[in-house]
Amino acid sequence: MHPFDAAIALAARPEGGWLGHTSTAYGNMVGPFGGITAAQALQTVMLDASRQGEPVALTVNFCAPLDAGEFVATARAVRTNRSTQHWIVELQQQGQTCVSATVFTALRRQTWAVDEHPPPPVQPPQAVPPARMPAPVAWIDRYEMRFLEGALGGAADGAERPSSRTRLWVRDAPPRPLDATSLVALADVFYPRIFRRRARMVPAGTVSMTVHLHADAPALAAAGEGWLLAQAQAQGFRSGYFDQSAQLWSESGVLLATSLQTVYYKD
Repeated sequence: MHPFDAAIALAARPEGGWLGHTSTAYGNMVGPFGGITAAQALQTVMLDASRQGEPVALTVNFCAPLDAGEFVATARAVRTNRSTQHWIVELQQQGQTCVSATVFTALRRQTWAVDEHPPPPVQPPQAVPPARMPAPVAWIDRYEMRFLEGALGGAADGAERPSSRTRLWVRDAPPRPLDATSLVALADVFYPRIFRRRARMVPAGTVSMTVHLHADAPALAAAGEGWLLAQAQAQGFRSGYFDQSAQLWSESGVLLATSLQTVYYKD
């Protein structure tokens, strides 16, 4: 089993809901990698027999770090319309909510379509060397990253950088066919933008993350095990919080997902 599939595996509980486990393969500095937690929350809906349609948007609120071990996941459809469905998800430990989420699913239909945010002109992934990430966290090894701009590392002169932007090619390691859950996790592969802007690491952590899944099932299938071009940049840092927007394109240039995070920092 691929490490990602093992990490998001859930077992049905007789009393309702699902039983999941944190994964040492996706460990972070404090608790699990946020992307894998978001994927576990989405998987709770994906496994529900009453789900209607494909995931279109997901918002995850990280209320507290998940401790190593088991958690209970529940998903409840709070509204079902003819072509849309709205869900509330919770991940709990010891009866306390650690993660809350909302998921919007829908029956997609063929319409006029265009991407207003085209991918930037960059080198192909084969021309970019693999990254050697200095962060001592397990989840980094679950992805192959090839940085085009904004790799993690301090500035040689110690000066603040003028931009927080990062661009990279990324895919699961080992490669895995893309689906909605892995796309959600990939939307969180960016280190906090304040590390880039301040040219040093400071205490920081995601509080809330929203992912918009522009890719339908055929687009995910077309992406396959290929590379994704990923880009992230902050828009404002103030009073201990900043936002972090991101875009992910397929290797063929199709916009697959966009995301926006609210991140806490102390500096």
